[in-house]
Amino acid sequence: MPDPATGEGLHGIDRVRAAAAARGLDVEIRERPAANSLAEAAAILGIPPAGIVKTLVVKRSDDTYLFALIPGDRAISWPKLRTVVGVNKLQLPDPARALAATGYERGTIVPIGSTHEWPIYADGAIVGRRIAMGAGAHGYSMFVEADELIAAYGATVADISQPID
Repeated sequence: MPDPATGEGLHGIDRVRAAAAARGLDVEIRERPAANSLAEAAAILGIPPAGIVKTLVVKRSDDTYLFALIPGDRAISWPKLRTVVGVNKLQLPDPARALAATGYERGTIVPIGSTHEWPIYADGAIVGRRIAMGAGAHGYSMFVEADELIAAYGATVADISQPID
């Protein structure tokens, strides 16, 4: 039987809802049609691409992970992130490792309700904004105040992105 306090045994959006409630986070989860790109998802939601925040799970050389929260109109800056984290090597894991590290499939990954509580690094551009992000299942988006998410998880805020080439 699922444990609502820990989220253990719950799947997808139920895990997100349980974890958000446990941390006092106010989230709005919306069902939406499937999107083939971030720009298409933004159009469906009626927001600019910058309003969607990508949650990237990043692997360290010691097989631990971290989450990087990057605005949809920007890309991760590997040199900046390595400097903030204090490591020489970071990489994106393959889909199977990403799933094992978070309990979520790529395209649905969000730190809220992840099966492991990895450190979170949030790009400074999301501060002070209501953002949309994955909701733990395909066909859903979650809206949350970025500052509340950052505070609830003790995220590190830093400049970790760059313009998309």
